[in-house]
Amino acid sequence: MANFGKVAVLMGGDSAERVISLQSGSAVLDALQRQGINAHKVDAGRDLLQQLEQGGFDRAFIMLHGRGGEDGVVQGALEQIGMPYTGSGVLGSSLGMDKVRCKLLWSGCQLPTPAFVVMQSEADVALADRLGYPQMIKPAHEGSSIGMSRVTQRDELNSAWQVASQYDGSVLAESYVDGPEYTIAILAGEALPVIRLETPNAFYDYEAKYQSEKTQYHCPCGLSCDEELALQQLALQAFEKVGASGWGRVDLMLDGEGQPWLIEVNTVPGMTDHSLVPMAAKAAGISFDRLVWHILATSLEAD
Repeated sequence: MANFGKVAVLMGGDSAERVISLQSGSAVLDALQRQGINAHKVDAGRDLLQQLEQGGFDRAFIMLHGRGGEDGVVQGALEQIGMPYTGSGVLGSSLGMDKVRCKLLWSGCQLPTPAFVVMQSEADVALADRLGYPQMIKPAHEGSSIGMSRVTQRDELNSAWQVASQYDGSVLAESYVDGPEYTIAILAGEALPVIRLETPNAFYDYEAKYQSEKTQYHCPCGLSCDEELALQQLALQAFEKVGASGWGRVDLMLDGEGQPWLIEVNTVPGMTDHSLVPMAAKAAGISFDRLVWHILATSLEAD
């Protein structure tokens, strides 16, 4: 524990995911303090670097979700001042947050990801129509399903684009995979047990993630050992290709023929009581406190 020194738990920020970040950060802070680690809350505003300097911190535990904290910006700032931090570096963070470039990279590596188009104005809506239906419309640089819509016909496209474009000038239209959704948490180069998600909603949206008591999480996920291992290996490969490291989560879906399709990678996943990484860790016999300790230990790699 002495190796960690004084730890700043970065949370809050000013992204659309601020509320969830504060919840995740508070849970992490409590876990660190329970283990006797000298950890403190830091609400990451524009004066973040000043706060870190004045506070005499030795390292940062990044619990910032969304733009400004999960996209390489904070990671680059911390590197400039020579402060070690948890999780992925600048490249992995920025690629993981950018859904378009992440999918382009996966496609270039022959990794399976659904067909998509990018809409940067309402005039581009016609491009999305060529994908067929159903499809998902989402901001290219948001998480937590913010601004996302499931579209089943042409006359729903415009309104879905308008919702997503409130959050981002770049909007992704993606072919919908009609099948079960899975998530694979990754910790220190290993894939944790696969979780299958089940929701009565049209898709795994913000309400299903953070508010609903009807969302079901299946772990064991119901796949055979070989099938689960194949998904874990695909997730590790997808994670590595975007340059992500330390810890994170990869989401994917299976179509009717059992073909997996990569959806996105999360480099700073949620750590709330509804979050998936703690669930997977628990299934692997890792308590929440121990999980948090392992994540903090990823910052030692930069020392």
